Amino acid sequence: MAAAGSASWQPQEEGLKEICGLLEQQISPSSSADKSQIWQQLQHYSQFPDFNNYLAFILARAEGKSVEIRQAAGLLLKNNLRTAYKMMSPAHQQYIKSELLPCLGAADKHIRSTVGTIISVVVQQGGILGWPELLQAFINCLDSNDLNHMEGAMDALSKICEDIPQVLDSDVPGLAERPINIFLPRLFQFFQSPHASLRKLSLGSVNQYIMLMPSALYASVDKYLHGLFGLANDPAAEVRKLVCAAFVQLIEVRPSVLEPHMKNVIEYMLQVNKDTDDEVALEACEFWSAYCDAQLPPEILREYLPRLIPILLSNMAYADDDESLAEAEEDESLPDRDQDLKPRFHTSRFHGSEDAEDDDDDSFNVWNLRKCSAAALDVLSNVFGDEILPTLMPIIQAKLAATGDEAWKDREAAVLALGAVGEGCINGLYPHLSEIVAFLIPLLDDKFPLIRSISCWTLSRFSKYIVQDSGHQKGYEQFDAALMGLLRRILDTNKRVQEAACSAFATLEEEAAEELAPRLEVILHHLMCAFGKYQRRNLRIVYDAIGTLADAVGGELNQPVYLEILMPPLIAKWHQVPNSDKDLFPLLECFTSIAQALGTGFTQFAQPVFQRCINIIQTQQLAKVDPVSAGVQYDKEFIVCSLDLLSGLTEGLGSGIESLVSQSNLRDLLLQCCMDDASDVRQSAFALLGDLARVCPVHLHPRLSEFLDIAAKQLNTPKLKETISVANNACWAIGELAIKVRKEISPIVMTVISCLVPILQHAEQGLNKSLVENSAITLGRLAWVCPDLVSPHMEHFMQSWCIALSMIRDDIEKEDAFRGLCAMVRANPSGALSSLVFMCKAIASWHEIRSEELHNEVCQVLHGYKQMLRNGAWDQCMSALEPPVKDKLSKYQV
Repeated sequence: MAAAGSASWQPQEEGLKEICGLLEQQISPSSSADKSQIWQQLQHYSQFPDFNNYLAFILARAEGKSVEIRQAAGLLLKNNLRTAYKMMSPAHQQYIKSELLPCLGAADKHIRSTVGTIISVVVQQGGILGWPELLQAFINCLDSNDLNHMEGAMDALSKICEDIPQVLDSDVPGLAERPINIFLPRLFQFFQSPHASLRKLSLGSVNQYIMLMPSALYASVDKYLHGLFGLANDPAAEVRKLVCAAFVQLIEVRPSVLEPHMKNVIEYMLQVNKDTDDEVALEACEFWSAYCDAQLPPEILREYLPRLIPILLSNMAYADDDESLAEAEEDESLPDRDQDLKPRFHTSRFHGSEDAEDDDDDSFNVWNLRKCSAAALDVLSNVFGDEILPTLMPIIQAKLAATGDEAWKDREAAVLALGAVGEGCINGLYPHLSEIVAFLIPLLDDKFPLIRSISCWTLSRFSKYIVQDSGHQKGYEQFDAALMGLLRRILDTNKRVQEAACSAFATLEEEAAEELAPRLEVILHHLMCAFGKYQRRNLRIVYDAIGTLADAVGGELNQPVYLEILMPPLIAKWHQVPNSDKDLFPLLECFTSIAQALGTGFTQFAQPVFQRCINIIQTQQLAKVDPVSAGVQYDKEFIVCSLDLLSGLTEGLGSGIESLVSQSNLRDLLLQCCMDDASDVRQSAFALLGDLARVCPVHLHPRLSEFLDIAAKQLNTPKLKETISVANNACWAIGELAIKVRKEISPIVMTVISCLVPILQHAEQGLNKSLVENSAITLGRLAWVCPDLVSPHMEHFMQSWCIALSMIRDDIEKEDAFRGLCAMVRANPSGALSSLVFMCKAIASWHEIRSEELHNEVCQVLHGYKQMLRNGAWDQCMSALEPPVKDKLSKYQV
């Protein structure tokens, strides 16, 4: 069959020559031809139904052509098949497959590898069933004892295992067993091959199945472990690395498999953690964090700590080829190159309780042995706490005491280690905190820039405690010394130190908050001085430090003496950066924090800021459909940052923003943003909708029903989990609109309620805590303004709603929700009877109800039920409550 299919197609000499000529031009580095023209020409050929046959022919049979041209044909074929395979005629599919199989044993390694990649793509597109000859071809090659054939088949098989492992672990009609069962014994056999390439490919392939753990592998897991231990001291570093990777993955997904062998595994990991090959050592080092994360009994690891900790510490010193060493020499006068600028991500505004934790942003994000060792020490310190200090501290002290320039890397590693355990071992370190800080502060002035930068970071790890202790004289002196020391480093001439100092200072600001007020003038002078001298990349971090300062001190900033230092340089920058420049993002974020901090004090700067946000959103919305007339490329990030700054302005100016909104087309722009296809644009748009609803709902009024419909749609989506933050903000905005427009909300009330109830009912399935809270509050607000519509359905949601209400902390929003509760009970008292215990618990969750009027309403509700429930029914309800809940209810005289 295959032979007949392939005999019927033959390439034309002319076409073959042309395609080879194009491929030659495409890969030639010196070719003067325009690459995009060649690309277009090749795309043009792709229209011909047998173009891919030509490529397959060149790859498989063009013996006279260079390997590079044959490979280029293969790579082009791979990309074409990825998009067009399913649309090709069966005859062409069959021809290509029949040309690929004989190449599994090609003499040239590069051809074999390219063929392996294409085979994996064909299996991805057409499945194993669509290519019955393939498995037999693999088996024949693997069993052939010819190195080229074994390697070629192993290479293709390993790519299938990597890209689509599940296809080998599924039933194939016509086969007695799953393909994985046929291949596993052969893969295990190759673990003992004399050829490193086969050992590496076979082990890599089996490792791909750790996550899936098919029954075939589970049944022969002892054989697998035996094989791993057999390869543990393989001469090839790549194989040792895969052995480590296997143990790390096993402990993450199947720790029970390793438990009987744990001591041997730990012994091995200690040994390879010191491997001469850095990549092997790095892979081994991942084991320690994985062990702790797997929640295995710490006792087993405990006895190895005295051997493990010294290894981690010696691996924490900078390697001689660490790229940070070269970068650390960079002076501030060197402009940043574009590739130095990391892509930055703005997080859209979010209304609710749980903002994601910021990860420590290490801007030189190359994962290496040093960072992995520090991370492992951090995790160990969190599991074992102060127990590790007796082993750790003498090593740290010895390294810190090492004198002489050549020992600077040891001193640096010791400071890094102190910072790494600063969280987990704080109880043991706390009594010595003032000595530690006293020791770190002089290191801020060390002659080695990387010691200055790590000392900034380590100080910031203790900043919470430095601030805590600033209440007494000595503690305050230390706080002040740390503050001034970091400010000095912000003005360092070394870029790396500037960056570390600015980030550390932002951490200190968050902890210190209003404690910074007495030092505001000095801080602002330093930050604005840095603002004037930093290059582009570090400038972003200054913006962050200024924004964090504004968030920390709030209204304290609103004094002429401070504004005169802060605002002129920022305004100059504001005029200098064009609307299409991404350097505008951190500036917009910075203004957002300042506007919120200054409140009405920002009024004098508000008009141009507001207008510019409007202009940016307008230009970007045009760029989305017509970039040419907009004059810029569309980038949604500009819209998101502008919406968030408008939210900051609204929050800061309050009703003072009304005159700006009334003279603009913000309402129509905002509605468009609420319907955007990008979820982060919608997320910020609904945050702004809610903020505007609070202060000037009248300007939303003309398009109110459209805003409400589109907000309700965000809650009614099958993919709620993927756009949870959009739903959260939309839900909050509906509640804010409801309490302002009252009865006019009624057309969408039932639609929204029908979306909120399932969210509350599935709250314990790990739905976002904030969405559950906002749903409970919005449901209450809708009930408050339209009790006649909501109360008939009370019994459907009363229990889960009350559970959610009892989780919310006291604030204005919770008061509104309880006004809704009281209004519903008045309208339909029997609707809450079956959930009375839950309602009592919700009422008892108040620390105290500040509003006297609401307090009285709640009293009336409770008294109403007490009178309604005769013959001991009320007492029965009370006896179902825990004593603390009963105590709380006594406030309401029941």
